[in-house]
Amino acid sequence: MHYDALLLVSFGGPESNDEVIPFLENVLRGKNVPRERMLAVAEHYYHFGGKSPINEQNRQLITALQAELEQRGPRLPIYWGNRNWHPLLPDTLQQMKEDGIRRALAFMTSAFSSYSGCRQYRENVAMAQAAVGIDTPDVDKLRVFYNHPGFIDAMAERVRTALEELPELARRGALVIYTAHSIPMSIAQSSKYVQQLEESCRLVSNALGLADHRLVYQSRSGPPTQAWLEPDILDVLREIKHGDSATGVVIAPIGFVSDHMEVLYDLDTEAAHLCAELEFPMVRAGTVGTHPKFISMIRDLIVERMNGGSERVAIGTMGPNHDVCPEDCCPGPQRPGAPAR
Repeated sequence: MHYDALLLVSFGGPESNDEVIPFLENVLRGKNVPRERMLAVAEHYYHFGGKSPINEQNRQLITALQAELEQRGPRLPIYWGNRNWHPLLPDTLQQMKEDGIRRALAFMTSAFSSYSGCRQYRENVAMAQAAVGIDTPDVDKLRVFYNHPGFIDAMAERVRTALEELPELARRGALVIYTAHSIPMSIAQSSKYVQQLEESCRLVSNALGLADHRLVYQSRSGPPTQAWLEPDILDVLREIKHGDSATGVVIAPIGFVSDHMEVLYDLDTEAAHLCAELEFPMVRAGTVGTHPKFISMIRDLIVERMNGGSERVAIGTMGPNHDVCPEDCCPGPQRPGAPAR
């Protein structure tokens, strides 16, 4: 099928203190999150001067991908639109319309299937298309890539590098802990988020020859009365240290493709501080970011979708994910009185 552009779709983030509250209000609009919690999260951003790293890392990803497409093809222009902060999706689609783009592929910066990581992004694109109106570009989403060898190999290399950074004595009995963003249990149970995470962790560990690992969660934001995915990274660090079951730890944020604020604050700040208190050697592995194998993977996903007969590459036991999401894929949270979807 012919496509004439690639649209990078991401979460977005503030780039100054003045942008933090408007950004968080966008993120939390329509959600039952107390303002006190929003202000507490704002402090995480203020700790870093109000600047999330995600926008700059998306710029770096675009630069690397442009070079990859220029060298290997297809030579598609790359546009970028965010869910929550500038450049916002409606503005980007308007620009694409003005540039004469008719059909685009979309790469969402999430490797896993869940409401917030898949369906909500598709809803965001649909709302942006409605806002732009007539002649807005058609947008088709590339499949999730949790078991693509390009993602697995890039993540394995990040973890291997982190293991090598541990002191030798700590490295011998180190445990790799994979982290992902916690989500409400009600949403997790209606998607393949956990199964896909478990498969990715297994594949990375197999690539490294690791006999053991743990999958844990971070960045919970819901009310205490709501069940979210557990265990929490900080609880597990205390458990492992006090149980004398490891000499050190590598924390690998497999659920993030770049260093979001949650990675900087929850891992590089809170988890690192706890490990220092516990005198427990810790290294945080990098995200896949602009790893050459990850960039090459994005290009391969584009070619696969443009050439309908191309092999749909995946490793492990679950096979390649669907290209077109079914009607009931990754349903959103149910609000009181809302009809089931």
